[in-house]
Amino acid sequence: MKVISDYTKIGERDFVKSLIPQIVGHGGSFMFWRLPNSDEKNLIVSNSRALMQDEISLEDSKTGFAFSPFNPGQKKFFFNADLIFRFKGDEIADGPDLNNTKYVINDSGEDSEDSPTPYYSTDKKAVAYAGYSELVEAAIRKIESGAIEKIVPSKFKEVELPENFNLLKTFYRLCDKHPNAFVSLVSSPEVGTWLGASPELLVSIDAEDKFKTIALAGTLPNSAGTNLKSVAWTQKEIEEQALVSRYIINCFKKIRVREYAEHGPRTVVAGNLLHLRTDYEVDMREVNFPQLGSVMLKLLHPTSAVCGMPLDPALDFLQKNEGYDREFYSGFLGPVNFEGESKLFVNLRCIQLFEKSARIYAGAGVTADSDPIKEAEEVEMKIQTLNQIINS
Repeated sequence: MKVISDYTKIGERDFVKSLIPQIVGHGGSFMFWRLPNSDEKNLIVSNSRALMQDEISLEDSKTGFAFSPFNPGQKKFFFNADLIFRFKGDEIADGPDLNNTKYVINDSGEDSEDSPTPYYSTDKKAVAYAGYSELVEAAIRKIESGAIEKIVPSKFKEVELPENFNLLKTFYRLCDKHPNAFVSLVSSPEVGTWLGASPELLVSIDAEDKFKTIALAGTLPNSAGTNLKSVAWTQKEIEEQALVSRYIINCFKKIRVREYAEHGPRTVVAGNLLHLRTDYEVDMREVNFPQLGSVMLKLLHPTSAVCGMPLDPALDFLQKNEGYDREFYSGFLGPVNFEGESKLFVNLRCIQLFEKSARIYAGAGVTADSDPIKEAEEVEMKIQTLNQIINS
């Protein structure tokens, strides 16, 4: 093994493959991600325990990474960025001096096919609802009673990992297959290991203090050559997306923000699926609301796209009927105050990793017009998309 001092001379993949086992060996945590429509990747190493917080304050936090469960009443995890690495293409674009750290990077090329060992989840007690279509039927009955407009029931599927499963290769396959998604790999002693490719931005604050969020709902299969301008959406899907848009607008109204830009809805691609998307933007300087990001984060999570509307009765239904704890599925995650920007995404299209198996999560928005069989088919399609990447 050749030890080198200038690690920027080796490629991104060899570097990350060499570093991750050392992070885990020292009890640290790592967050590896790529933003939508970008060829840059970023890696945060946290050598300290995660901070447990009731809410994430985007304005007051140090540079780090937020990881929140679905249940809004549970603590959120915040990982301080002790080391930061930036990659562009297959090259290391920026990073700290490792000479005075506990990490040693090698470029020997040995064991190039090995997969770094992350932290595995150990709780195997979760049991999904016996029949998803029956769960959808129960949700429709609840909606028809007049108490709720929309419910988003979910399920998971436990799949065995193939013998040749490679964690980093799976991450890179997600990047290739989902160029428009936030692709992430999070691993820590506190949360285990989660992989995901989320198409849904929850809260973004850029360097110019522009706040952004999106309403994303409605699902159709995507095929090569599809003309996005001619996609025919049903009334059910249009109404489902409109509910999410109204949810965001109602959040603005609660805090008396009226100066916002709205663009959409439009059809967008998310891997092998299509969704309806509407974008919202607020100039925080113009409205003189520097805390808007944190305030909206608390109001939006969990959105009606992953829980339902109104929030409280939809959340109560899910907790009583889904039959399992979603943990971090449909929570939120992302970098905070990273290069002057915070970008948090809903944790969708995600995989929870166990030592010999993976748990794949998916859900579908249910309204009074939903067809239980079609909703079950949609969820299975989302699960199979990730299952195919695991077994590629």
